[in-house]
Amino acid sequence: MFGLMLQVGSFSFNNLLQQLEDLGFFQYVLPFLLIFAVVYALISQIKVFKENKGAAVLIAIAIGLLALQLGFVSAFFQTLFPKVGIGVAILLIALILAGAFIPDEKSYKWIFFGVGAAIFIIITILSFSDWQFIGSWWWQQYGALVIVALVIITAMIMVIVSSKNK
Repeated sequence: MFGLMLQVGSFSFNNLLQQLEDLGFFQYVLPFLLIFAVVYALISQIKVFKENKGAAVLIAIAIGLLALQLGFVSAFFQTLFPKVGIGVAILLIALILAGAFIPDEKSYKWIFFGVGAAIFIIITILSFSDWQFIGSWWWQQYGALVIVALVIITAMIMVIVSSKNK
């Protein structure tokens, strides 16, 4: 049903996305644009480059192209960003539920921070374990225990801080 909704006449979004993937748009163009934008934003904050935007653009282009040279960055982004999308969806659901059931508006900051920090840690561990950075036997055996311990410690800190504010 969803596939039928995406197709209009002979045009299909699935075909468009497949053509973009075949052209390397998701593997090279989008990672380059992301790296370029972040590097340019950081460099343009430095006093020397505030006056010389051309040099900042040139450096950002060079770093963006060099980062994509071996394909490691593109592959890492392909691993990371689907998980980030799921994390953002979970964070949005947590904020909606908090808005529905928690009347105190100050708690939203802590909920946003706590759930966001937990999602960040989980996404980081999962992304690195896909690349065998943290995928050793130790993490396979004790990873869930570490995550549960971090959640419990975070909850305890949130309770202690919120009780001091009252």
